[in-house]
Amino acid sequence: MGAVAIAALLLTACNPVKMKMHTTIYADGSCIRDVSYSNVMPKAMRDSVWPDGKTGWSQPMPECLNIDAFCKSHTDIGKGDTVTTTFSCPFSNVEEMCGQTPLQLNGTRLKSKAKLDKRFRWFYTDYTFTETFLCVGDTFKLDAKTYANKDIVSYWFTGEPNLVQGLSGAEASLKLNEIEPFVSRWLNDNLFKVVFDYVVSRYDSIPSPPVSRERFCELHDSLFNHLVQDRDDLLLYAHAGDAFRDFFHSDAYGMFFDDETPLGKELNTELCNRLNIFWFNVPYTLTMPGTVIDTGRGTQYGDIIFYPFTGERLIPGDYTVTATSRVTNYWAYVVTLLVMAIAVTSIFYRRKK
Repeated sequence: MGAVAIAALLLTACNPVKMKMHTTIYADGSCIRDVSYSNVMPKAMRDSVWPDGKTGWSQPMPECLNIDAFCKSHTDIGKGDTVTTTFSCPFSNVEEMCGQTPLQLNGTRLKSKAKLDKRFRWFYTDYTFTETFLCVGDTFKLDAKTYANKDIVSYWFTGEPNLVQGLSGAEASLKLNEIEPFVSRWLNDNLFKVVFDYVVSRYDSIPSPPVSRERFCELHDSLFNHLVQDRDDLLLYAHAGDAFRDFFHSDAYGMFFDDETPLGKELNTELCNRLNIFWFNVPYTLTMPGTVIDTGRGTQYGDIIFYPFTGERLIPGDYTVTATSRVTNYWAYVVTLLVMAIAVTSIFYRRKK
């Protein structure tokens, strides 16, 4: 199956690294961001655990992490030989924090914008924190919105708007079955474009091509139709090498689908860079000052708000995390009581006089 097969399998492979990012907002506007990742320690390293519970094993860092600005770190061993490394960094304000987002995709740091609004209400102050991660939909050259309307695309990747709300399980299943072909075609078309464009760009590297570059470009649609015929796989490109050989009756393009060749490795990287977005999964948790009164699209567990944050949610548009909390101003009650006490005393004194 070669390079294309490996790229296709990325979507269904199980990533052993578990990650999460936690943001803590304080009433003075400062904040702390923690990012952690966990792996199960290899059996061969278990005997190197130190008495204090630390370990000499340096676990591999996920490719989606960029922690250049994070000044503190610690590694702990949990149940089942799970090793968790946590990086932490304080910031004076949320704008500074989002300028050092510790997450990246294909070596490029994700961009985010953040703000913290304070609304003073005398007896209490409301805090609204918002952080928006910018869309990375340009990872794919073909826009999903040209395959289905924007609501369908948004629902498939983000769950919003909820197109199956009020439907029975059977009805929801039918709805999803109607949507999936559009998304599958979008992804297949994008991956085919990567393969096809790459072959065209390296066409001079083919020793004895069966057709000219110009003729190869003319056969784009016919080659794609040959690839998809009689197949209903979500990702068809595990079969691309065979399809090229059968269609052109030649092994001339085999170098592009062999991981042992420089061209095969390079094409594999190109495909991986597109599919890595489906691997990206970093749950975002948030702690706000005071009592939370609105979690936005998040779910609250105790004092912590959880937001699902995946690469897919960045395909159709920006992804926004927002929450509002309320801090009671106890001093305001004291001041109010003092003012009332003074007013009552003043009235009593005047009457007595």
